[in-house]
Amino acid sequence: MKASEFAELLLLGAIWGASFMLMKEAVPAFGVFALVELRALAATLCLMPLVLLKRQGGELLEYWPKLLLVGVVNTAVPFCLFNYALLHLDAGLAAILNAMAPMFGVLIAYLYLKESIGWKGVLGIGFGFVGVVIISLEQKLTGDEDALATLLPIFAALAATLCYGMTASYLRKHLASAKPFVLAAGSQMFAAVVLLPFALMNLPETMPSQSAWIKALTLAFLCTGIAYVMYFDLIAKIGASRAMTVGYLVPLFGIFWGVVILDEVLSLQSIVGGSLILLGVMMATNAWSILKRLKKTNKEKANKAAL
Repeated sequence: MKASEFAELLLLGAIWGASFMLMKEAVPAFGVFALVELRALAATLCLMPLVLLKRQGGELLEYWPKLLLVGVVNTAVPFCLFNYALLHLDAGLAAILNAMAPMFGVLIAYLYLKESIGWKGVLGIGFGFVGVVIISLEQKLTGDEDALATLLPIFAALAATLCYGMTASYLRKHLASAKPFVLAAGSQMFAAVVLLPFALMNLPETMPSQSAWIKALTLAFLCTGIAYVMYFDLIAKIGASRAMTVGYLVPLFGIFWGVVILDEVLSLQSIVGGSLILLGVMMATNAWSILKRLKKTNKEKANKAAL
């Protein structure tokens, strides 16, 4: 991996990590549905011209029913769930819970695609869920004594990551031949269409402030639209397995932005639970072997360059 590619990977992790901070700041002003609608529209505007330039518009028509389902399950529902969760949770904590997505991906792939997990995967899933339990036991909502209401935002965040895991298996089985930009643009477009009535029925009662608009538009265009373009650019440059390692950077940057910008403080229980989640995700997704392959590939490239 070149230095410029690694820098782009870090930048993408920083951008996606910042999305939790921006959601935390923008959702009280815009509401759950309107903010997601804005994100989906921005992503569509950024991605659709690339689909047309690559002359892949025909695939949108070919795959539209499946893209509609992906748009609902991978964008509309999880984005709304995270918006709701961030009305109550810190941005850093939400970023940690988001790291459960690849773990759910492994579990769904085992159940749906009959893929092998192995003992490391089983142990990793166990670590991850223990981490969630630790965070859940620690989480308290101010002024709310109802246990279910206290845990509901955490359940919402976990349900969102479950949606991501379900989509990963669905894409592998039913949309493996579809072009990446078609998948991204089509799913965002259909998410915007599905959410439009909900957004119109739940518009903010007062006009959001200039600061809220800046945060929402940054979230929409930078963290959603442009970030997707960067992600697919990385896939083209360094391959899908390497590009997916950005998932390990997102929670770290999410915590960083929450602490630095929002003055959030992670408790000891959140740190322990989050560490178990990240360790579990790395074990379940076999990240160690991925890192070894990357190191081996870089060494082989260096040897070839020396010759």
